[in-house]
Order: sequence, then C-alpha cells, then structure tokens
Amino acid sequence: MAAKDGNQGEDMSGPERRTQLGDLIRERRAELGESLDTFAPRAIDPESGTRVTRGWIYRLERGEKITPPVYEELAALAVAARLPIERLQDAAGAQFHGVDPLRSGTGEAVAYVRKLDQLPPDQRDRLLRLIDTLVPPHSSD
Repeated sequence: MAAKDGNQGEDMSGPERRTQLGDLIRERRAELGESLDTFAPRAIDPESGTRVTRGWIYRLERGEKITPPVYEELAALAVAARLPIERLQDAAGAQFHGVDPLRSGTGEAVAYVRKLDQLPPDQRDRLLRLIDTLVPPHSSD
C-alpha cells in the first residue's frame, strides 16, 4: 500500500498557480462539515489500498508544492469526498497539467457545464444522479 506524503514535484509558484483540485477538496470538506482529521482517514482507494495522508491533503488545499496525484490517489480522495472520480480527474488535470476539460467538448456541452456550476451542490448531485441513470458513468462514448 502506497501512502501519499511527499512534497516534491512541480514548482507551483508563479503568477498563475492553479488550485482546482485543492479548491474542490477544501470546498467539498466544508460541504460535508468534515475536518481534515475525519476526512483523511477515509481517503483510501478500495481497489488498491492506496491511502492519501492528512499532510498531503493539507498541502494540496493550501496550494503548497506537492507531487501530483496518480489515479489511485485520486480514487482515494474520491471516496473521502464522496464525489465521482471524473470530477477529481478533471480538477487534477486542470491544476497540474493546465488541461481544460471543456475545450474538447461540443459548444452545447460546454454551455451545460457552465450552467451546472451555477446550481447549488444538492441540485448538482441530483442532476448527476439523473444523468447517471441515462448514461452510466463507465459507459463508452
């Protein structure tokens, strides 16, 4: 079982430091009303057993220099955050690699996603559950 706790990695300093994943996790913890001490112990990928430590999550949320997460670490965060892995993958891609997940979508899809950001969290969750009944999360395009 690997544990995420290093702080080496890309230099995140500079005028345009990206924090999408850190912001997502910090905001989600606030929505759930959880401290780092209650959130971090649940950050375990059930398939690989990979854990993400409290210290690494703390540094992520503060925008400090960290090693970008691998899939299993994102899966561990997804469990603790109770979010679909795809949301964390998009945020990590944006933060660590400057990837905008909306650029590859159709204009219509981009418009829907931008509107989705305006919904309160409970309505977003209900809409995602509805979409998942129509198009299962792991179906191919």
